[in-house]
Amino acid sequence: MSRSHIPDSLRRAVAEQAGYRCGYCQTAQTYSGVQLHIEHIIALAAGGLTTESNLWLACALCNGYKGARTHGLDPITTEVVPLFNPRTQNWFDHFAWSEDGSLIIGQTPCGRATVATLQLNNDYIVPARKHWVRVGWHPPRE
Repeated sequence: MSRSHIPDSLRRAVAEQAGYRCGYCQTAQTYSGVQLHIEHIIALAAGGLTTESNLWLACALCNGYKGARTHGLDPITTEVVPLFNPRTQNWFDHFAWSEDGSLIIGQTPCGRATVATLQLNNDYIVPARKHWVRVGWHPPRE
């Protein structure tokens, strides 16, 4: 398999495994109105491969903010730590939703670094989440 071409069958498999939801901010493809990206967890530019074990779904914002990064700064400890890996780690082990369901709160150094690096509470997604909460679509519980 080439390093960059992702066959349709692999795209479908990854999307199904991810539940058609961004692995970082948990935005559902059906709510965003746009197709989510197949993201290289370790970017091609950083030596990652186009293999199922290195692919997951990400929304355009998370994918763009992440870029080729694999590590980020924990704003509390000021240590550089690995970013959350949605394929191998459980989201709820590292993150929680704010009481109103609109903000992602990092619970661990990895979670806090991922929230900061990927700007998971950016000015574009938080207002949308507030609308999703009002209609009962958000936050995801699993």
